[in-house]
Amino acid sequence: MTEQFLNYLRYERNRSDLTVMRYELSLRDFETFFKAMDSALTWETVDADVIRQWMETLMDKGHKASSVDTDLSAIRSFYRFALSRGLVKKDPARAITGPKKEKPLPQFVKESEIDDLIDGGQWDANNIKNVRARTIIILLYEMGLRRAELTGLDDRDVDFATRQIKVTGKRRKQRMVPFGEEVEKALRQYIGLRDRQPNAEKGPLFVSDKGKRLTGAQVYSIVRQQLTGFTSLTKRSPHVLRHSYATSLLNHGADIESVRQLLGHESIETTMIYTHATFEQMKRVYKESHPRG
Repeated sequence: MTEQFLNYLRYERNRSDLTVMRYELSLRDFETFFKAMDSALTWETVDADVIRQWMETLMDKGHKASSVDTDLSAIRSFYRFALSRGLVKKDPARAITGPKKEKPLPQFVKESEIDDLIDGGQWDANNIKNVRARTIIILLYEMGLRRAELTGLDDRDVDFATRQIKVTGKRRKQRMVPFGEEVEKALRQYIGLRDRQPNAEKGPLFVSDKGKRLTGAQVYSIVRQQLTGFTSLTKRSPHVLRHSYATSLLNHGADIESVRQLLGHESIETTMIYTHATFEQMKRVYKESHPRG
């Protein structure tokens, strides 16, 4: 039954491999839990109390509310699927609500810090590692790409004539993201050096030292290393640069709907969090700068 559901996610809903893997882990964990409670229990006989006990166990183990909510989402989705296919007669997860969680405001790098990083003199224009790292920083900050979107880029996705990149986002939805002169210059410089590598795989835009498509873990490591020393933030991930992109757009007068489309958000509610972040920034500036603040 669970395999049918996972295949449904993969082939009918076109969910990413990462999402399918995360849902599978949640389902396996829950199944292990209820079998340990009572070996006679099955997916068809589990009730809401069992699900609630499982959630409480996860919280007791120190799992964050957001993580438990993701686990519950997997169970909900599974039962909706199973009920629609006649695999179960009831949905015990239907009325269960997830644990309350605080939504932290997104962190972002200050514009002055980004300027120091990108325009600094630490870059060697003839060093492929340096040029690749700088180009990645520029694309993440100036185009607001997710890490998976960046690693998934191919050469054919870049259109220098129209200065647009075709980006494949969550659930394989595609969008066109415009770029400026600095991005074009950085990309051309990087591609020129990359193409001199005899072992570079054809197709992927960003490749590793071994010539293979760059992985998400490698991008994370590059960004963290480059941001260290330029920002006081404890979180120095590629997603912080995406947050910084959105915040910079709003700080400079972009309308919320345009930012939503550029980020590839399905709901404007997701984008609205950045307006809260910019407002919090304004409040801090007021308190720190106004003589009677």
